[in-house]
This record gives sequence, structure tokens and C-alpha cells, in this order.
Amino acid sequence: MAALTVLVDHVAALRETMQSPTPDPVAAALLSETAGADGVGAYLREDFRPVRERDVRLLRQTIHSRLVLYMASTSEMVGIALDIKPARVVLMPALRDNNIADFRFDTVSESKTIFETIDTLQSSGISVGVSITPDPDQVKIVHQMRANWVHVDAAKLRTATSAAMQTQELHKVTDTIKMAHRLRLHVAVGHGLDYRLIKLFAGLREIDEFSIGQSLIARAILVGMDQAVRDMVALIREI
Repeated sequence: MAALTVLVDHVAALRETMQSPTPDPVAAALLSETAGADGVGAYLREDFRPVRERDVRLLRQTIHSRLVLYMASTSEMVGIALDIKPARVVLMPALRDNNIADFRFDTVSESKTIFETIDTLQSSGISVGVSITPDPDQVKIVHQMRANWVHVDAAKLRTATSAAMQTQELHKVTDTIKMAHRLRLHVAVGHGLDYRLIKLFAGLREIDEFSIGQSLIARAILVGMDQAVRDMVALIREI
């Protein structure tokens, strides 16, 4: 059965919007663990918003499951990761105009820097993944970088405007997952998955982990964090 990593970024975003100490992403992480999550993830951006460096340090000290730290391949972020030592780092494209433009790495301009980052982190015992747009060629690049994981962005499954477009995107995601599995990379899928879309992956045993945040936190507002996580864990078990 695939594991579940709960991303607590949207809890931090609510805290920032409300300009309040709560809701606390660390408290949400602890509730997620109790409800059966296998890990907790957080994206530490270069501007430290909405997740703060203090949040990540507290997560590392508090949770008992694995901590997955999403970050760009910059010297500052690498330094923080080496100090905190999460179970895994997932490398993301750097912010562009305050947004992530695309989960696609250019083979010429970025792969050398990322390779060096991967080597540095792995030398300190940290497993490393790279987040990509669904594309088997991107998987080959990640493999050449000697990463441990590939994290596949499935957001277009949610934004597809027709069943045909969604099916086409699902084929892309599936082909990417299978390529990663053939290359013996661990596979995580996330970015935009919800309680309905998760069912599209029934029978796809090559997936090691689902990384889910926004839809889970949205459901938690209505039913509570414990129930929201339990519901997602049950769905993952079914597929």
C-alpha cells in the first residue's frame, strides 16, 4: 500500500491570512500522525512564507513520523536542511515572481547545480527527491542526477476541463510513474490530488507515496483533521 504524507503548508497559509498564532501547522502534523499518516511535509520557500523556518524546526523536534522538506536548490535552503536533517528533501524549482512557474528542470542550466545539491544532502544521510512535471524524459534526468525519489506533479488532473483532457493527463502521469519505477526510483504523486482523483490510481502499484495537502486541509475545516486524514488513508488502502 502506498504511504500518505500530509502537507501542512495550507494550515500555515490560514495562519498567515488570519495574522494569528493559530491554526498551528505543528499541531496539525501531530493530529495527522495520530490519524494514520506516514509522514508530514512542508514547503520552506525562499521568502519563508507561509511556512516559517521555526515551523520546520519544531516539526523535526516534535513529530515521530518522517519529515519531508520541500525546498529550492539554494545554498541557504541546503544549509537549513543539513542542520535540520529531515528524512527526505524534495527539490523544487526556485520561486519566479513569487510563484513556482513549472515543475520542470532544464537539463543544461539546472541539472549540474541540482546534482551537487543531491550529492551534498545524500552524503549527510538525507534521502532526496526531485519534483517534476509528468514527462518520462524528466524522469531520466532525475535518474542521471542520482536522486532517490521522483515526485510527480498531478495538478492538471484537477484542472482538466473535460474527461478526455483528464484521461490524456492521467496517461502522462502513469507513463512517468512507470518510467520511474523501471529506473528504480521511489515514486511520490501529489500537487492537486483530492478524495475523488485519488481513485484514478487504483491498481497502480508502482506508487510509493501520495503527498496531499490542500484538499485534505479543506476537508479538515469541515470534519476535523483526524477524520480528514483517516478518510484519505482509507481511500489509499482501497486502491
